Amino acid sequence: MSKPALGRGLGALLGGTPVIANPAPVSALSTTVTQSLPPSAAAHTIAPALTPAPRDHVRHLAVTQIRPCALQPRKDFSAESLRELADSIKEQGIVQPLIVRAQGSHFELIAGERRWRAAQLAGLTDVPVLVREADDRAVLEMALIENLQRENLNAIEEALGYAQLVSQFQLTQELVATKVGKSRAVVANALRLLKLPSDLQSFIREGRLSVGHAKVILGLTEETQQRHAAERVIKEALNVRQTEGLIAKLQSRDSTRARNGAKTPLTTDAHVASLENKIRERLGTKVHLRYTQGKGALDISFYSDAELERILQILGIDAE
Repeated sequence: MSKPALGRGLGALLGGTPVIANPAPVSALSTTVTQSLPPSAAAHTIAPALTPAPRDHVRHLAVTQIRPCALQPRKDFSAESLRELADSIKEQGIVQPLIVRAQGSHFELIAGERRWRAAQLAGLTDVPVLVREADDRAVLEMALIENLQRENLNAIEEALGYAQLVSQFQLTQELVATKVGKSRAVVANALRLLKLPSDLQSFIREGRLSVGHAKVILGLTEETQQRHAAERVIKEALNVRQTEGLIAKLQSRDSTRARNGAKTPLTTDAHVASLENKIRERLGTKVHLRYTQGKGALDISFYSDAELERILQILGIDAE
């Protein structure tokens, strides 16, 4: 007899909500599309099912018959990169067909929007395509997988793609991670970026703030402080370690205020802030490390029985 899920036992012990079973995993991508991924990626990626068309072969469609997909997670396309690709297409043509699905009187892109845009810059009137039957969930998963495997998404686009899979299709973070071939911690840390104010997310899109900077700034809970810290990072060109020191000072100042002017403030330095950030990344959840003169406390947040189960597994603790 198989052992019951830990989360179910914790729910009963701690009085939490019942655990809802994860949705059934989506079957593997059709052979034609999987082979377009690098071997290492294909081996570790559970891709959405894309049903082949009755006649599964490369065909040519006019570029005017094709429309971008609203579910495409990638929104930013570098003009310089598109010109370079257009020049390559002029010389070599489009080596890998675009993947589309029929949508009324036109065809909608599933994968290959960058090639489609570059083909138009190159003056092509038609492009090679493979037609697939796919629902919205399969389209989003395929678009995410293609971009993630090629590292074409910026950090915010990646996070928004994960968030869309979670919210629109009610997937758990674990299942999202499995589908895109990433660890659960990678997905969780990416989603944390969406907790930043929209203007700071724009800074990440534009490359003015790195993901490392953003993770440290997330140690602050108030948006005004996050904005202040981000502005200083950009203005003073602080590296991540220097940003850790800045955040530690701000956190120490807040702790002093919280203690109502006590004479001995909580001791927090860049090393403690760095350690807190490492713990946060390892556990994939909000943590707060308090330290003073060799004493302190570590707060670890969780938001469901399943989340607690995952953290306990990382810590090597059996709650049964």
